[in-house]
Amino acid sequence: MRILFITDPLETFKTYKDSTYAMMTEAAARGHELYFCLQSQLSLSANVVEAVVRPLDLVDDGKDWFRLGEAALTPLATFDAVLMRKDPPFDMEYVTSTWLLELAEKQGARVFNKPQAIRDHSEKLAIGQFPQFITPTLVTRDAGRIRAFHAEHHDIIVKPLDGMGGMGIFRVGPDGMNLGSIVETLSDNGARTLMIQRYIPAIKDGDKRILLIGGKPVPYSLARIPQGSEIRGNLAAGGIGRAQELSARDREIAETLAPGLWKQGLLLVGLDVIGDYLTEVNVTSPTCFQEIAQQTGFNVAGMFIDALEQAVAADRR
Repeated sequence: MRILFITDPLETFKTYKDSTYAMMTEAAARGHELYFCLQSQLSLSANVVEAVVRPLDLVDDGKDWFRLGEAALTPLATFDAVLMRKDPPFDMEYVTSTWLLELAEKQGARVFNKPQAIRDHSEKLAIGQFPQFITPTLVTRDAGRIRAFHAEHHDIIVKPLDGMGGMGIFRVGPDGMNLGSIVETLSDNGARTLMIQRYIPAIKDGDKRILLIGGKPVPYSLARIPQGSEIRGNLAAGGIGRAQELSARDREIAETLAPGLWKQGLLLVGLDVIGDYLTEVNVTSPTCFQEIAQQTGFNVAGMFIDALEQAVAADRR
């Protein structure tokens, strides 16, 4: 297959833990041809969605891990698969990219994850579709309602809807210390909507990342465990990752969500689960492939490329 990866600049990759790099390595080992472009290199011209793409070879010369070929303006429909692996923020440029990719699909491109599904799927608000799996949750910009929620639940988490990597997450305990200031700051004085949830003490055991690939759960999660006085387990916030088998509750959540998400065209999904509660459904560029593989021996990237090959083959039929 000819596979186009839309990613952040390759120079920014931390190859020892990057999931996109793991995908590339597995695909190259199977003989697939790799190509690369940036989100900014997508365009529409003469009614054709195209990009400035470069062939990508993986190398190990002690200094660089990749070598790029000559750039060429290429229609996306000429690739067997297009993988959207640009990291958030999910801003208007990202939304514009999903519109372009959706047009490319109409021209014959196979895009994973499906651009409409990415665009229509709020990673935090999506949990509202599965109320049986979530902790008490409020989504509002009304400071008075937030105060009432705190008065009822006493220990809460306040976070923006568009954060990533644990950015902007605050815990407010029973004393309500700084609640007003936190809400004013995160909501920009009521201009932005926030998510407020009852605090889940099981965060001490980790914020579990459960991967769904092709409608099936990976049998291991990565519990991202907060360090010191932190409440955030995100690896980007200093959490330590510990791979572990899915619990019965983890599997119940995963197996309930997986078929429907795959039906929407979401080949790869990262569920976040704290204790027994679903907290996020990540669809932009889920990670943790390498941490799980290194600690358990389970080839997550192999499962992903298997699913990609099967999806492309099914589409061709």
